[in-house]
Amino acid sequence: MEICQTERLKIRRVEERDSAFILKLLNEETFIKNITDKNVRSHQDAIHYLRDGPISDYTEFGFGQYLVSLKDSDIPIGMCGFLKRDVFEHPDLGYAFLHEFWSKGYAREASVAVLNDGYKNHGLNIVVAGTSLDNRGSNNLLKNLGFSLKDRIEVYGKTCNLYEYSFTR
Repeated sequence: MEICQTERLKIRRVEERDSAFILKLLNEETFIKNITDKNVRSHQDAIHYLRDGPISDYTEFGFGQYLVSLKDSDIPIGMCGFLKRDVFEHPDLGYAFLHEFWSKGYAREASVAVLNDGYKNHGLNIVVAGTSLDNRGSNNLLKNLGFSLKDRIEVYGKTCNLYEYSFTR
């Protein structure tokens, strides 16, 4: 199910058929360093991750992590969307892109589209985001998107910056 499109990207719900891409993304060194090791090591692990994570979230919350692909070729390049975790009061924006697609503006483009969809279709007025302290790219992206640094919080056993975005400013 397509969520939205941008000038260069298609954003849609993930499906089990995306397991090969998810396996690749979740095992990138930068994903493990900047987010966490999800221990997804096989296609079956990836299918379980999809079923128990994003696909389950669509049913429970109406939103989740979405697959981001290039509009002209349908090549998957990353994920961007919302998570609803107990550690945060509000849904949090999460994104991860294959390293080869960094620094091309895709994360910003996808994040803007997903934030707009969250506000318009899911009534999200406040969204948070957590990033590793040393993840300069994500910290800069969140500031560029209009997120404000609010606090530091423990996530996945790491101290992270906690940002907040409000649509009602």
